[in-house]
Amino acid sequence: MGNTAAAAAPIRTAVVGFGISGSVFHAPLIEADPGYSLDVIVTADPERAAEATRRYPKARIVPTAEAMFILAADLDLIVLGTPPLTHFDLAATAIAHGLPVVVDKPFVTTSAEGQSLISQASDAGVHLTVFQNRRWDADFLTLRKLVREGALGEIRTFESRFEWWRPEGFGNWRDTAALTDGGGILHDLGAHLIDQAIQLFGPVQDSYGETANHGHPEGADTEAFVSLFHESGVRSRLWMNGMAAQVGPRFHVLGSKAGYTKWGLDSQEPALAAGLKPSDPAYGVEPQDSWGALGSDGSTTPVPAQRGNYPGFYRQLAEATHGREELPVKPFESLEVLSIIEKIHALA
Repeated sequence: MGNTAAAAAPIRTAVVGFGISGSVFHAPLIEADPGYSLDVIVTADPERAAEATRRYPKARIVPTAEAMFILAADLDLIVLGTPPLTHFDLAATAIAHGLPVVVDKPFVTTSAEGQSLISQASDAGVHLTVFQNRRWDADFLTLRKLVREGALGEIRTFESRFEWWRPEGFGNWRDTAALTDGGGILHDLGAHLIDQAIQLFGPVQDSYGETANHGHPEGADTEAFVSLFHESGVRSRLWMNGMAAQVGPRFHVLGSKAGYTKWGLDSQEPALAAGLKPSDPAYGVEPQDSWGALGSDGSTTPVPAQRGNYPGFYRQLAEATHGREELPVKPFESLEVLSIIEKIHALA
């Protein structure tokens, strides 16, 4: 860790940003894990500051990152839940203070910035990781188990979608960020879908994509399609769309023995947004009517969903901090994803 602390002591953590990322994901997961203490929350928004104070009365609420870095000697970890344009400078400053960093996805705005941060963290001897939380979705964990068990036989094609009907927009930075600032749905959701595909089927040999803008004022894509050909021979086809009046299946996978189709998104984000604690027995449990189906047409069987496990990211990070485990997400993995996104944008 950046500061000396007893192995059993909680990891003293600051969360920068208290929008959706900080308030829905990071702060609840950190508070629920006994391996951490939530010591500082950074937000300049008065309403968010009041909400942070109400929910986390033991945390110190400060308005700027500069005010947080003044407290660096009393911290062990910085978590960035801010727009991607800010990630490089904030992460570099944290590393310069000797502090490990969790960077929300998308990692940074360019692969050059990502490579620079990886080098800086390596030189400083501090951990740098990226919050690719969708590796711990219930449906992804279930599909990964089926693939490893060979339940589908030889996988031939993999289809994956993040689609919503939000014609009014997302209500945050995603609605206004330019492409050069890390905006656009390919940067945002593509960072998840491409990462999941690589985790399932390995390195990418070739890729191409299509993007479209349906009214974004800064030219960033609001709809995207990505095709990946993996070295393993699997073809992944990925769709991202926040303006889909009718959505397709979350997963549709075809193998030599069977197929697997799953509808609907993982339940952890809405559960956290509604205030369900990660420690609640109901957390991450998918209802039976949302399970995916395995088999062939006319003969399919519901597959019990694995429990969703976003807390697993921070649990593994704590183990890595104490030298007992690898990082939950190695930063070069997110750099590989970013390089694919850049290639698609360059050719689109």
